Amino acid sequence: MLDAGGGCAAKYSAGRLEELLAGFAPAASENLMVGLSPADDAAVYRLDDERALVFTTDFFPPMVDDPAIFGAIAAANALNDVFAMGARPLLALSIAAFPEELALETVRAILDAAAAKVAESGAVLAGGHTIRDDDPKYGLAVIGTVHPDGVWRKSEARPGDALFLTKPLGTGLVLTAAHKRAARDEEVAAAVTSMTELNAQAAETLRPFEPSAVTDVTGFGLFGHAHEMAEGSGVKIVLEGNSLPALPGAIGAARRGLKTGGDQRNRDYVAGVLTLDGLAEDLATLAFDPQTSGGLLVALPAERSAVLTAAFDAEGLFLAMIGRVEEGGGVEVES
Repeated sequence: MLDAGGGCAAKYSAGRLEELLAGFAPAASENLMVGLSPADDAAVYRLDDERALVFTTDFFPPMVDDPAIFGAIAAANALNDVFAMGARPLLALSIAAFPEELALETVRAILDAAAAKVAESGAVLAGGHTIRDDDPKYGLAVIGTVHPDGVWRKSEARPGDALFLTKPLGTGLVLTAAHKRAARDEEVAAAVTSMTELNAQAAETLRPFEPSAVTDVTGFGLFGHAHEMAEGSGVKIVLEGNSLPALPGAIGAARRGLKTGGDQRNRDYVAGVLTLDGLAEDLATLAFDPQTSGGLLVALPAERSAVLTAAFDAEGLFLAMIGRVEEGGGVEVES
């Protein structure tokens, strides 16, 4: 068994990361399509007119005590960055840090579950690197491929776009409640199902609609990632507070005052650029909640909304319209 308490809530705070990278000189290359200026969910390097490589890495401490579930979640979370760029995974390498005293069967369960998730994505797990560490951590470095014209960026949302979310929110809240023995089994199971779900099918269904901007919602919460999309695109994002979808048990946990360790860091990150307009505190907590292996936040021309919704319904996929893109700046929430 593992000591749960990590996941994407363990990410470096967004504000501190911005401070760390301030003044950092981005690599210059005519073939580097996406790097640090502006930053996105993964780096993209053009090979030729037909092919580009998408590269990302993601790892964290356990957020559940079941090693197989942890391995599957960690792998899905890393692979989902590739899907968020409009690409398909090709190759993955493990990034692992385990205490030497951790039982081999526990380590094997993590690695086997991760390998199964990589295979499900269509990629190959081809090795990796392992070091000794007092605290277990696991994740993947992933390479994917995409046509250079098919790269999805989070910095190209346009006024007139509608905003969609492909998974409900609240993984951090539900897991926090579970750690305090305040969540029902079915609530934890729903959160685990969400976190182990690849965004592959959602991305495939979305691809023909040529979205304006896409990012995945992870450790900075919905508000943090919406802020990144708004700032990078030079637009205002307007979210409809009462349309925010929640996992079973998430709102109940928020109403009991439960929060993850990343909640305050996410609040600090968007201070000054977020207008809540009287939004109920439980919904605000839901949108600040760090997500582990969250869904895609999609900006798409509003006239395509009905057909997109029908396409997701036909595939049995979750989709919620949660707002719109307007002229201006920042993130505004209508309650």
